[in-house]
Parts: sequence; C-alpha cells; structure tokens
Amino acid sequence: MTDTPKDRLTGFIARHGTIVMFLLIVLVFGTQAPNFLGPDNLANIIKQASFIGIAAIGMVFVLLTAGIDLSVGSVMYLGPLIAGFAMRDFGVGVAGGLLVAVAAGAIMGAINAFLIVYLRIIPFIVTLSTLFFFRGFGAWLTSSRQFDFPDEIRAFGLSSVMGIPTPILFFVAIAAIAHVVLSRTTFGRQVYAIGNDPAAAEKAGISTWRVKAGVYIICSTLAALSGFILIAQIGRLDTGFGEGREFDVIAAAVLGGASLFGGIGTAFSAVIGATMIQAVKTGLVFTGVSLYLQPMLQGLIIFVAVFLDSFRASQLEMLQRRFIRPL
Repeated sequence: MTDTPKDRLTGFIARHGTIVMFLLIVLVFGTQAPNFLGPDNLANIIKQASFIGIAAIGMVFVLLTAGIDLSVGSVMYLGPLIAGFAMRDFGVGVAGGLLVAVAAGAIMGAINAFLIVYLRIIPFIVTLSTLFFFRGFGAWLTSSRQFDFPDEIRAFGLSSVMGIPTPILFFVAIAAIAHVVLSRTTFGRQVYAIGNDPAAAEKAGISTWRVKAGVYIICSTLAALSGFILIAQIGRLDTGFGEGREFDVIAAAVLGGASLFGGIGTAFSAVIGATMIQAVKTGLVFTGVSLYLQPMLQGLIIFVAVFLDSFRASQLEMLQRRFIRPL
C-alpha cells in the first residue's frame, strides 16, 4: 500500500507536532511583541529554561522505561540544601558544593530505585511518598526557615564564558552527554528496549533491574544539579523552593516528544519542551497577560502534553498497521 498525502501529513504531525507547535508559539508572540524575538530575550528564555530542562532530561530517561518520578521537585530542594550546609559549615567551595548536590541527588535516586526495583513498589506510589519525605527532611533541617547561601555562589550563577551564561553551558553540555548516552551506548539501547517491550528485553539477556535503577539515579542526580544551578542565580532557598516543579519537568519532557508509555523520546525532547514552556511564560509577560492566569496555563500545557502523547501513539500505531504487508 502506498501512502497518501493525508497519511504523510498525519505522520509528520505525529512525529514533529511539538516542533510545529513551538514555531507557532514563537511566531504568535513575536508578532504581538516584536521585542520578544530580540537576541537578548531569546538568550534569557534559554537561560531561564535551563534548570527545568536539565531536570527534564533526567525525566526522559525514566519515561523511556515507562516509569515516572514525582519526587524531582523535592530533590531539587534537598540536594542544593545539603550542598549549602557543606559550603557554609565545612568551607566547601562552589565546585565542591556542586559535587555534594549531585552526590545527594544520586543517593535520593538510589532510594527511589531500591523501593521500585528491589521491593517492586509502583513508581507512582514510591516517588509520591519520597516527594513528601525529601521535602519534609529538608524542612526539618532548616526548621522551615530560609537558607542563605555564601555570596560566592551568586558569582558562579551570574558568570559566563565567552559571553554565554554558565547555566546555558551546563544545559547544552548535559543535553549533549545525554544524547550520546541514549544514542551511542549499550545502556541507551537497553533503556529503549525496556521501554518498548520489558519482557522481550529480559529474554534477550538485558539486566532490566540495573537499567531501571540507573535511570532513577540519573533522574534524581540531574534534578539536584538543576536545583543547584537555579540556587546559584538567586542565592537563597526556602521551603517552597522547587515545589510543584515536578509538573513542569514532566510537561517539558512530554511536550518535547517523550512518551508516557515508554520507548519514545530523546534528550533533545526535554530541551524543546522546557524552552517551549519558558517561551510561553515569557510571551505572556511581553503581551501583558495577567500573572493570575499562569496556573491555568500550566494546567493547559500539561493537558496538551498528554493529549499530544496519546495522539502521537495512536496515529503512529495506526499508520504502522496500515503498512504491514500480509503474509
């Protein structure tokens, strides 16, 4: 059977609908507010999207295995907080604090992995529980008071290399590394295999428990890193820091093309999705839309993300059935 123009259009939208929607958003806000397309504003959008994007890259790893991690917002809070104590009480510098935050994130990811992989508890339940546990532990450490970081961390957050802000450099570097891991390594191929068919992957000799544990550790590690990068820009942390960010992270990953059903997505999915969400928020400011509409918009974005994911999966499955030749 040959494909028709309608089939080609449907397939294109199913595969590249996110990019089309992103270009439409930029076009709409660009016509409404010409300054929106200015180089400085576009660079600021990418900078503001960097911390959500880094966490969303980690979320892509989890989503590829058909899992979910609701604890990323709390990890973004607790990881930098532990790093802050290390910097304040033990004289650890910014580089050391970053390593402490990353290590703390890896430990929290290992806790999630142990409960999910070894005790076989549903990821939704595990990460929902650790969402409250990690944030509660952080609130206990600070007695629910604001924590102020040393001044040197602000210098790091506002620094740049050859005119490129440091958060953007981290964002690009993490996206590039994640892309190589997913597309060029055995671990990456195993992640996709598990997401597409866990039973077949296990029969093929893949150590599914190690791969699944790995993706949750990666997700929490990148969440802690993203929280540290954001803290470096504002210099302080309170109990509300990172609260609700898990929805931004999941929406960014799914909006970019990662599937909630596993097996579909790339590292650049998170880059596109996070940038799109930040572009919408910035565009609303430029066009004078009330800030009180932001929560409603966030809900709409999540709905669109899930809707596009369902549409993409159903359309690709239908097209695949149509072009399978009978024996």
